[in-house]
Amino acid sequence: MKMNKRKYRIGDLAKHLKVEKFVIRFWEKELCIKQKRSKGGQRFYQESDFQAFLIIKDLLYNKKFTIAGAKEELLRLRNAKTENTKQSTVIASKRAFPDSFQAKLLTVKERLIKLQEKLLA
Repeated sequence: MKMNKRKYRIGDLAKHLKVEKFVIRFWEKELCIKQKRSKGGQRFYQESDFQAFLIIKDLLYNKKFTIAGAKEELLRLRNAKTENTKQSTVIASKRAFPDSFQAKLLTVKERLIKLQEKLLA
């Protein structure tokens, strides 16, 4: 499910994830996720936050991870993405890709890095 807004509040995120707002606040606290806040102090989220919380929900609800296990798995996923990003950079530098493909690849890489930063925060 793709969110259309650029920024949205915790209620919107909870609605789209089909969880209660307190669950999101709990995940933020227990999984050390740093949320962005408006100047007024309200939490706000972007599409990348939604994607990160989808991963967390899948780990906890579908794959039955504990909070501690989810923390470890998120760290493993972040490290794997970092390694894949490094490998992709090496591969891309060794080949001559068309400019349009390289631009798309860089966009995907930037999105992965932003997601990684949000998960590490």
